[in-house]
Amino acid sequence: MAARHKSVETKYYEGRDRVLRALRNCDRRTFLKLSAAALGAVMAKGLTPPHTFQLVDVANAGVDKEWSGTGAAGAAPFRFAYISDAHLYERTLNQRFVRAIVKAVDDVNALDPQPDFVLYGGDLAQLGSPQQLEMGKQILSNLKAPVKMMVGEHDWFLDLGEKWQELFGAPTYSFDWKGVHVVVLQSVYEKDFWTARRLTPQERMQTVAGLDNPIQSRFEVGEKQRGWLKNDLAKVPHATPLLIFSHSPLYKYYRPWNFWTEDADEVQAILRPFHKVTVIHGHTHQMLFNQIGNISFYGMLSTAWPWPYAPEGLPPLTVQMNRADPFDQFDGCGDGQFSARADGLIDTIYNLWDRNPVNVRADYLVSRGRVDRPPAPQFASY
Repeated sequence: MAARHKSVETKYYEGRDRVLRALRNCDRRTFLKLSAAALGAVMAKGLTPPHTFQLVDVANAGVDKEWSGTGAAGAAPFRFAYISDAHLYERTLNQRFVRAIVKAVDDVNALDPQPDFVLYGGDLAQLGSPQQLEMGKQILSNLKAPVKMMVGEHDWFLDLGEKWQELFGAPTYSFDWKGVHVVVLQSVYEKDFWTARRLTPQERMQTVAGLDNPIQSRFEVGEKQRGWLKNDLAKVPHATPLLIFSHSPLYKYYRPWNFWTEDADEVQAILRPFHKVTVIHGHTHQMLFNQIGNISFYGMLSTAWPWPYAPEGLPPLTVQMNRADPFDQFDGCGDGQFSARADGLIDTIYNLWDRNPVNVRADYLVSRGRVDRPPAPQFASY
């Protein structure tokens, strides 16, 4: 038994070393080798099956009979995957976060059938440098499915989005997909706190990158972008399901950590006339579920690290993760996938790495101008 255990450990560390060597030059060919080496290392240690998605059903929604089946004419079910918050450093500074986003890409590439698209949820870089953003683009280019990009504050505040837009295009856009209107917002604008203080771009970036500081303002969508959103939605019938992506939560969760969007109330007012609205966000590095009127909000996992839950303001339907193991790189981290149903509602699966499968359900009824609160959701402990 001891000899066999030593053999398994040896295989694991040999695989890990191959991953680290391959990361020094991660083109498409070496990425494929890297994925195989990472999978071999993980399998050798017995951590996970080849397909690592663990099913976690959250908020399977029922529809009020008053308008069941309405507003979804022409909508077809589809699925998309979600990767977010990689916080990449240059390879010479941190290999761990690179390994994590490669794992997420490998997860999504293993899905069968493939998702319609992959949404990257922001904070690709840690300090917004061209090298970090270019490396992230190179890694994401290995996804089989088309990639839609969203910007985070860590991508933006070194050069106020110049490099990010050069690589990925406009940070605000919309498109229609199988009967659903999809909007991607830039939700991490801030009021200018840097000019009067004569901060360098690096100092500005370091300030925004901190979790808890009194200098920076709160995130906001901003008046100009709210105007764009009104104009974009003016041509969309209210019965059309809306799918909104924002990096920060479009509600006010916990202000000291900037888990917050200052003009969230105004954005919600723009979305309120629509019958079915789903908002998906990153930034908080944790599973979150919130229901405000007709709007369902989902907070998603990070590939880099999990944040603890805030001491107050947690949405009541949220099922909290247990504290992450500090000695396990992947504990409390992960990626996810969503199924957009024919009725315009969303089911989600959280893929929590290095944890046992967890099944969670929270059913609720949505009707015009009313939300019927359910009993507390039942869930298995992890």
